Amino acid sequence: MGARASWSGQLAFVLAASASAIGLGNLWRFPYLAARYGGGVFIAVYLSLSLTLGFVLLVTEIAIGRYARQSQLTAFGVLGHPKWNFLGVLATLVPLFILPYYNVIGGWVFRYFAAYAGAAFAGIAPTADPKAFFGAFVGAPWAPFAAMCAFTAAVVAVIVLGVKNGIERANLVLVPALLAIAVALSVYVATLPGAGEGIRYYLVPDFSSCDNIGKVMLGAMGQMFYSLSLAMGIMITYGSYMLRRDSVPKAAVRIVAADTFVAILSGFMIIPVVVVFASAGASEGVRAVIDAGPGLMFETLPKVFLSLGTAGPWFGLVFFTIVLFAALTSGISMMEAIVAAVCDFFKTSRARSVAVVSVWSVAVGALSAFGYGRWSSLRFFGLPPLDFFDTSMNILTPIVAALICVFAGWILSPKRILAECQRSGERVGFRLFYVVMVRFVAPLLIIAIVVSEVCRCLKLGGWSI
Repeated sequence: MGARASWSGQLAFVLAASASAIGLGNLWRFPYLAARYGGGVFIAVYLSLSLTLGFVLLVTEIAIGRYARQSQLTAFGVLGHPKWNFLGVLATLVPLFILPYYNVIGGWVFRYFAAYAGAAFAGIAPTADPKAFFGAFVGAPWAPFAAMCAFTAAVVAVIVLGVKNGIERANLVLVPALLAIAVALSVYVATLPGAGEGIRYYLVPDFSSCDNIGKVMLGAMGQMFYSLSLAMGIMITYGSYMLRRDSVPKAAVRIVAADTFVAILSGFMIIPVVVVFASAGASEGVRAVIDAGPGLMFETLPKVFLSLGTAGPWFGLVFFTIVLFAALTSGISMMEAIVAAVCDFFKTSRARSVAVVSVWSVAVGALSAFGYGRWSSLRFFGLPPLDFFDTSMNILTPIVAALICVFAGWILSPKRILAECQRSGERVGFRLFYVVMVRFVAPLLIIAIVVSEVCRCLKLGGWSI
């Protein structure tokens, strides 16, 4: 098998990990949660949790990966605790089942990118009825599957080239491009008439909208948790490629900073134009538009773009370019976590691992791709395949994270994690904070996420976020 691949340096690792964290959740979920839960109040809570809980979980996973020099599937056994190999299996199941339906959504993004590209250069809107357009696309016999395959092929093209030649080089292009376009779009949005009201709606704390601080914390914690790609095997795998001389704590801080920056920036891209749209006489109010949830990206925002006149198609093209880049970087990281696990466990080549994972992704992804069309009658516990997989993983992921905290805090020992953080020669000044967080605070907070997700599934509104 040869020596294990590695990043060329800390910048490459931070870019790769940040690229994984900067996904679709940043671009649609963060803005509507911020608007729902008091604007600046939510942002302050989110930032506080990211710098504490998020930092601790990132340090833990990165350190486990670098210490073991293995992916999540085999890392726990290599660390001398074979009875905990089950945790590696659970951590591998998360990306194994998220990747197929994530590629389906990536295919949707690709379809919208292509539609707005054609519309922008033709000088017309891609559709006069965004809701009907989306419904016709996801319900078409073959189009969603073809779009999923195209998106999957783009991800595979990067993964098959390896860590340095594929993932590292792709992120060196995609991440700076994403950030540059996002900043440019945010500046443009700020110049729109009425945008100032939208910025105030987004940033100024509104305590009347967050009367239940528990829900605000759960919403912020859930967003932070999934946004940072925690408990998906990704940070363990990426950590296994990290050079010994690089600083784990500094990398974790930079990843949190990059992820939070893009999440907050996404609000500047979306909320002002929504407020402008709602203020221009739209039948929906601002809250109704924002609360569209996942439909915000594929149905509501295209309606907003339509209201912008001739600038709308170009606005849509730039926006879906950013979304496509974000989807690709996250898709790449999830596939790499699975490919690395197959390589480590079966001692096989990257090319064979990529082939196996690709077949799996397309086969399982077909369930979600056809789930609103030719297989619309297919249901798992009353849910369409995509919704079922998403709900299941939303529950399994925090369970895995809680178990990782138990492993690091009580089985492996925090001293081993902190010792790994000192390999670069720097002094670790957060020892007591880390021990208290990983042993006590983090597991309790993560269990709260599990309870919240279960209650959401059972439609217990008092807990649902």
